[in-house]
Amino acid sequence: MIFSEKLLTLRKAKGMTQEELAEKLEVSRQSISKWESGQSVPELEKIVALSTIFGVTTDSLLKSSEIDDLSVKTEMLEKQQQQMLLREQRQHRIWACSLYSIAVYLVFFAICFVEHDLHFSLETDLLGKPFVFAEFLVATAVILVIWVRKLGKRQ
Repeated sequence: MIFSEKLLTLRKAKGMTQEELAEKLEVSRQSISKWESGQSVPELEKIVALSTIFGVTTDSLLKSSEIDDLSVKTEMLEKQQQQMLLREQRQHRIWACSLYSIAVYLVFFAICFVEHDLHFSLETDLLGKPFVFAEFLVATAVILVIWVRKLGKRQ
């Protein structure tokens, strides 16, 4: 792989645009484009800066090698796999939170049902509508706490 291909591959592996890389190097986007297309080569100080940005040696940037191509592509695949794993874990937490929410509301409705039967069996106005509303608010608060704790985790 030649320098222009390595530069393009490394930039994409970092998820950077030509504009972002140009900004970091204090050059124009057109300069990056020319470097990546092989129309020109950056100055030595820019090559050193590129090696720092991408975390590679200047030697690996300048020397042609097939191993570099494989290692960069492997790094890109690992990054994509990590992103997919994080997305899957977040979806799993959302699913779990949804199930917890349903369970909490089912418990709330069961309590309301028992209270309603108790209310009619005692034939008194012990448990009125404001009490049921307060229980609903407590159930909702419990659900909010569950969602915040579950989705706030970064693993």
